[in-house]
Amino acid sequence: MSDIQKIKTGIPELDMVLRGGLPRQRIHLVEGRPGSGKTTVGLRFLIEGAQVGDRTLYVTLSETVEELRATAASHDWSLDGIGMREIVPVESRFEEQQSVLFPSELELGQTIAAIMDAIREHAPQRVVIDSMSELRMVAQDPMLYRRQVVALKRFLVEQGCTSMLMDDLTDEPRQYDLQGTAHGVITLEQLEREFGAARRRLRIVKMRGADFQSGWHDFAITSGEVYVFPSLIADEHVRPHTRAAVPSNIPALDEMLGGGLARGTSAMLLGPTGAGKSSLALQYANVAAERGEHVAYFSFDETKETLLDRANGLSMRAAEAIESGSIHWERINPSRISPGEFIWKVRRQVEDHNAVIVVIDSLNSYLETMHEETALSLQMHELLNYLAHQGVLSIMIVGQSGLLDKVHDPLEIGFITDTVILLRFFEAQGTVSKAISVVKKRPGRHENAIRQFMLTAEGVAVGEQLEGMEGVLTGTPRLARGSSTPPQSEHG
Repeated sequence: MSDIQKIKTGIPELDMVLRGGLPRQRIHLVEGRPGSGKTTVGLRFLIEGAQVGDRTLYVTLSETVEELRATAASHDWSLDGIGMREIVPVESRFEEQQSVLFPSELELGQTIAAIMDAIREHAPQRVVIDSMSELRMVAQDPMLYRRQVVALKRFLVEQGCTSMLMDDLTDEPRQYDLQGTAHGVITLEQLEREFGAARRRLRIVKMRGADFQSGWHDFAITSGEVYVFPSLIADEHVRPHTRAAVPSNIPALDEMLGGGLARGTSAMLLGPTGAGKSSLALQYANVAAERGEHVAYFSFDETKETLLDRANGLSMRAAEAIESGSIHWERINPSRISPGEFIWKVRRQVEDHNAVIVVIDSLNSYLETMHEETALSLQMHELLNYLAHQGVLSIMIVGQSGLLDKVHDPLEIGFITDTVILLRFFEAQGTVSKAISVVKKRPGRHENAIRQFMLTAEGVAVGEQLEGMEGVLTGTPRLARGSSTPPQSEHG
């Protein structure tokens, strides 16, 4: 595999999936339904070739040259230096059909000959033929089509081209002649969601004699670029780190956690809306920024204005940290983003900016909004493993429906997290108060006590252990046997 020369596709992350690029002087099939992005990928491949000095040629059988230039213009791309040849299959020429009845073999032979003539004339090092579906319709007979495809393959190999053959997958029932003939096969898909933007993804079906990363990879086409988001393999990204404690600067909370949360671990903040989960996560982010560390805060629920209002109300200097870049705050719209793109955003903050804390607020919106994706929990598990390997403390916020419901993990992901911190409301002496407890922590010890949790003008605070009461975690506390007075809340 190491002896195979590879060339860049013009899409850096696709080259990562291909472990360096496309094998040179091979035939590569790019298949996908109309609208999946084949033409855009092909143009990017040729633009990259022109930029490095390769001779290039785009042979179009289905679109006009003007349509291709319009596609490139929509991305603000220049096609200067790229050869363009428009070939109309014989059976598509309405005028000739009226006077002469062409046998399919003659029609296909003439079209293939025109393609070969164009390649001989331009002598390209990179060529795109778009699309093979047109040739299949001309052939009509599968055996005839296969013979001509094999002949075209031999010709392209002899010419020393690195070729992309586009296929629209319009044949029914599905034929696999092209997949069997090509050295490499890349499949593109566009999936419609019940709500939100369509999701694009690709996979390498085969790449004969070359290594590649298998599986599906999300990708996106923007106005100026094609981005591929390689699926995450956590074990490929390991760097040495220590399990040093990450303090919250809230003495009672750090005491509950046996010194604090640890780097390279994950923590879930679980509780109903309004219990203080985001404020507690912001406390860790703010303290880390004050230490000069980088934090990535991804919000699926609230705006920056809401977050800053909360921070100001708690006397936190989060606005300055966000302005300086110490805290990277980003609003994520889960209906417009794919799981792969979100994971890629997290990776960029960790690998490019050395983020030591990653906050995801909240997992409910991330997992529930994209419920069509059946593997989100597996992807989240892989992401947490990756962050652990990088020595990053990951803090995930999970909300519970109902304010005083019984404690439960609505997303059933507590088993994959190292620490679970539970926040609850409870009523005492006619006042609604908040409680905090650590119900799980690995590695290391933690306190089993239930303490009072407070959000004050001076910041986040944790009080003394709630003694003399039972049932606090259920939201319906009662005096324990032998107790005479309930605890006081922060309001009295």
